[in-house]
Amino acid sequence: MTCIDRRDVGLLLLRLGTGGVLAAHGAQKLFGWFGGGGIEGTGQFMESVGYQPGRVSARAAGLAEAGGGTLLALGFATPAAGAAAAGAMAGAAAVHVPNGFFAMSGGYEYAATLGLTAASLAVTGPGRLSVDALFGHAVNRDWMVPAAFAATAAATALVVGAQNQRLRKKEERAEGEQDALFEEYPSLRE
Repeated sequence: MTCIDRRDVGLLLLRLGTGGVLAAHGAQKLFGWFGGGGIEGTGQFMESVGYQPGRVSARAAGLAEAGGGTLLALGFATPAAGAAAAGAMAGAAAVHVPNGFFAMSGGYEYAATLGLTAASLAVTGPGRLSVDALFGHAVNRDWMVPAAFAATAAATALVVGAQNQRLRKKEERAEGEQDALFEEYPSLRE
């Protein structure tokens, strides 16, 4: 029998805390729990910040957060769970980047912290007090870490890239509309 040490207890606490927070955020999106908008409200928000279609984006973010968070808390399929949660947080951080770093200004600090913690757990592993350990690490192999991050990075880059492109087009249209207004009133251009 293997001895449980401080590292295992620390990883358990970190997994439970991070996974619990992520799962709660996902439940807000999916079910409207804890004051969340559910699929409908979150979908509308997603559309407003350039993630389209909104309802699909809400489901994807909710599943990555709730599913990744729950699996992290359990310590099951840790590479995939951590990578999925980190990808969702990268998408959330992209929304907050224009507000700077600090959360008190609406920045990406909180999303980045959750994402980095989830990624760290994926790399470090869940410890001995986990479902992965109970099942002999069948879905927590070393090769799964880079595979999970590669798949998540590719998907996140596509989704965030499309979101950024939509926002740029929206800004260009808004600038074009403003220019047209000034063309109608030449005296306002001076």
